[in-house]
Amino acid sequence: MFRRVFQLRNSFGNVISVCKSCPSHQYSKCLSKYSTASTGNHGLYEINLDRRKLKTPGGKLFTVPNEALAIAVATEWDAQSGTLKFYTMHLTTLCNTALDNPTQRNKEQMINSALKFLETDTICRLPNDVGTVSVNHTLICIFSVLLHCRYNVTIGSSSSILGPEIPQATKETFRQHLNSYSLWSLTGLEFVISQLKSILLSLGMVDRYLTVEQAVLLSRLEEEYQISHWGNVEWAHDYDMYELRARTAAGALFIQLSSENLTVKHKIMQD
Repeated sequence: MFRRVFQLRNSFGNVISVCKSCPSHQYSKCLSKYSTASTGNHGLYEINLDRRKLKTPGGKLFTVPNEALAIAVATEWDAQSGTLKFYTMHLTTLCNTALDNPTQRNKEQMINSALKFLETDTICRLPNDVGTVSVNHTLICIFSVLLHCRYNVTIGSSSSILGPEIPQATKETFRQHLNSYSLWSLTGLEFVISQLKSILLSLGMVDRYLTVEQAVLLSRLEEEYQISHWGNVEWAHDYDMYELRARTAAGALFIQLSSENLTVKHKIMQD
């Protein structure tokens, strides 16, 4: 009989993994213990399952850059019940991608891939429909706050199939900004961009101009309009929305945790 373990300590916790008594091909969740421990190598942290080190699909030691991300991954394992559902373990998947780099791409290639979404960004391609006029005010606010105040760039919108023309200076501004990201952060950002189909919404969420719910809503404007016009299929549309929120939230959390810098300052006590 399976039992859930919910205890999380300051630096340690409990997670579930495949143990010896479970056939490996079933990927069943059996009671076991885990801990997050420092490797002593450049401040990296690892996940231990039944005192065994967790490894990536590529066979590398599963290590993360800080304790917060390690605990988040371990909690993700702990949330599994019955059969392990790897498609719900987004943080683990992102860590594996960052460690193994299965496509063997460098930082410049990842930035170029992200910038391609500028040409077809979701919120830059507005359908010429009366039903979408009501949302234009929200989009204008996003453009003014996110683009002008934060990045000082100008991007128009278009209902044409060709889309708006993106100035080269705008691309270079975003390229310089993305260059400040680490490979881990770029992995998470690329994941979020692929979900929202928008680099602008992704950066707006990372910069905390938008919540996850707002970013997902703005990425689904056309779909939401169609739903309001033709009706909502709960078992399909709602499921897609909540699944998109989960993936987007996981990507945003991964970016924040992989970019975390912790500094401790101690006061000097004087007699």
